[in-house]
Amino acid sequence: MIADRLRDRIRQTGPMSIAAFMTEALFDPRDGYYATKDPIGAGADFITAPEISQMFGELMGLWAAQSWMDMGKPAAFQLVELGPGRGTMMADALRAARTVPGFMDAAHVVLIEASAALKAVQAQTLGPTGAQIRWVDRLESVPPGPAIVLGNEFLDCLPVRQAIRRGDDWHERMIGLDADAVFVFVLGPPLGADANLIPDRLRGAPEDSLVELRPGDRQVVDALAARFADAPGRALFIDYGPATSETGDTLQAVKAHKKVPPLEAPGTADLTARVDFESLAAAARAARLAVSGPVTQGDFLIGLGLEARAAALCQAAPDKRAVFARQVWRLTDPEQMGTLFKLVCLDADGLPAPPGFTAR
Repeated sequence: MIADRLRDRIRQTGPMSIAAFMTEALFDPRDGYYATKDPIGAGADFITAPEISQMFGELMGLWAAQSWMDMGKPAAFQLVELGPGRGTMMADALRAARTVPGFMDAAHVVLIEASAALKAVQAQTLGPTGAQIRWVDRLESVPPGPAIVLGNEFLDCLPVRQAIRRGDDWHERMIGLDADAVFVFVLGPPLGADANLIPDRLRGAPEDSLVELRPGDRQVVDALAARFADAPGRALFIDYGPATSETGDTLQAVKAHKKVPPLEAPGTADLTARVDFESLAAAARAARLAVSGPVTQGDFLIGLGLEARAAALCQAAPDKRAVFARQVWRLTDPEQMGTLFKLVCLDADGLPAPPGFTAR
């Protein structure tokens, strides 16, 4: 079991970073959370926007089609999804984008997925689309050329580090064992040079403040910047988190749609942390990417025509009017997903403002 291996590692080498703990718990190829189960759906651990309504994926497909046109309609491009879950969003996106002449002929679908269990589900979901699907393990393995990249609730599961202010230093918050071999948080050594990873606005936070560092976000940004330097590209990320950097512990574990203690049973629950959109945008600009957003999910979807699409579905299936209305509510209401979830677009210089965002 992962828990036993993590305990042995801590006994041998001392406390480990939260990022290392998350990496093992989520992505261990044999016993990791994503390697062993299909976690998405009403009967699983959590549900995402594409599983709530087909309209979400359909609008993403039309967004991708407009982005393809903004890029000059390249004869071939990579349509990439990071962490595609059950494949639902991509299936809905392709169904909608199919209405745009030339799009499907040009699109080469690439799914970035490490879980064998989810790859099998994705293959079954996307089989009826007729699209040729390629799976790769990392963004750097996507074939070269123009690309449109989609990532829904991908960044939130990337491993994070945490640091606590003590005196003039920021100390890494780590994971150790108590006398009963239970996982506990412990204070580690000063961050040293890594303190530069703390967002500028938070470096002067008061004593005992906690900040989260997201090295995985920067790795994704760097990979996109390298790619978009050679060919036109655009990436859209949808995730939950604040528009500006904040202090506080946002690490959480979810199992069967309920929050559970994050250190309790590694490998059996989803571990995530809120995305820091301000830091993400700053890293993208530093990498010479154009940034649009963040905008709230509610504003974005309504701006793309969610209500008009719902009206069309109601007209086609009047008996499901209440179902569609509830879906719109869940996706856009400020007390549901409408405000907490946000979108940011990163793309190569020279492209027009992306759909759903105001001019840069």
